[in-house]
Amino acid sequence: MKVLKEWDVKVKLVRTRRGAILHMIELEPGHFYIEQNPLKDSKYGVAYRKIKESFPEFYMFWEIKNNRYTGKLLAGAFLEKKEIDEFITLIGQSEDYKKFEHVLEEIEEVEKE
Repeated sequence: MKVLKEWDVKVKLVRTRRGAILHMIELEPGHFYIEQNPLKDSKYGVAYRKIKESFPEFYMFWEIKNNRYTGKLLAGAFLEKKEIDEFITLIGQSEDYKKFEHVLEEIEEVEKE
C-alpha cells in the first residue's frame, strides 16, 4: 500500500444540548463525524438503538462538513469473527449467500512517500 493522504484525527466524547453522550471523530475544524444519537426518536435513532441492543460494538457516524450533514455515513464495528458471522447471517439469509467462501486477502505493507 502507498499512503496517499494522511489526517491527524481526534476522537472526542461530547455531550449534546439534550444530554446525550456521543463519540465524535474530528478530521479538521468544521469537518467531523458525529455518532448517531440512540436516544433520538427518529428513523435512524430508533434503528441505531435496536442494533446496539444486539451489537453494542456497532457504531454509526454522520459526516458534518461546514455545519451541514453531507448525507454520508460511516458505520462499523469492532467484532470478533464469530460476532460478525451472526451479523452477516442476519443480512444474508438466502441460499445464494451460502455459496460464498470466507476469503482473507494478503495485507500489503504501507509505504511512506
